[in-house]
Amino acid sequence: MKLRKVPAASATVLALALTATACGGDSDGGSSGGDDKKITIGIKFDQPGLGQKTPDGYEGFDVDVATYVAEKLGYAEDQIEWKESKSADRETMLQRGDVDFIAATYSITPQRQEKVDFAGPYLLAHQDVLIRADDDKIKTPEDLNDAKLCSVTGSTSAQNVKEKLAPKAQLQPYPAYSACLPGLQNGAVDALTTDDSILAGYAAQSQFKGKFKLGGFKLTNENYGIGVKKGSDLKDKINKALEEMVADKSWDKAVKDNFGPANYQNEPAPEIGDIKS
Repeated sequence: MKLRKVPAASATVLALALTATACGGDSDGGSSGGDDKKITIGIKFDQPGLGQKTPDGYEGFDVDVATYVAEKLGYAEDQIEWKESKSADRETMLQRGDVDFIAATYSITPQRQEKVDFAGPYLLAHQDVLIRADDDKIKTPEDLNDAKLCSVTGSTSAQNVKEKLAPKAQLQPYPAYSACLPGLQNGAVDALTTDDSILAGYAAQSQFKGKFKLGGFKLTNENYGIGVKKGSDLKDKINKALEEMVADKSWDKAVKDNFGPANYQNEPAPEIGDIKS
């Protein structure tokens, strides 16, 4: 299945140019004026199917959504600078003006809404667990008690399991989801928990095919939104772009292109502002 690949070369932009433009407080996002305008977008670099940096550029559902939105805002692909937005850094990057917006599996929560604004949601995912394909011990969320549970520093997934479902789970924080996979494969950890969309992306990678499986627990609703700086007028513009993406079927195509290989059973496109609790 052919995925969108954004050339890495087009993503290299001098920081000095952005200081006076995209991240310098322009309310419309990006710089203004001629062909030199740029927009800076935060994505994940290590999440197959969603946001991944490859030798050929950047690909994934979040990349496709962000590229579509940027084009509706008036920016061509070669005017986009991609920046890695790790889970623990997202609010700070927006508050500091390092990026114009973030599309990085960024779940809308009341706590985050106190610090940043969100457009969307543009995808409804569910928290789940990834376990080894031959694991017959973890059949329910309660089976995660006493299991070694891997998640990423700054995410809410492991805390949800620990606080609500399996208080005896042994949390094993890692800096990135990709870092959890070797440990899961060799038995150093028993399960990786995060959104099913992310887990499906990893399970579909060629080197891991047949080695892992999803628990299918649907532990939470994860409403992916596009984060912007508090008070930014980009929120309304991005919402309009997301509505157009659904209406012209570009959203459906992005889902098929990026999640199809993993047979991911996605939810329908959510309505703007419809945040499932």
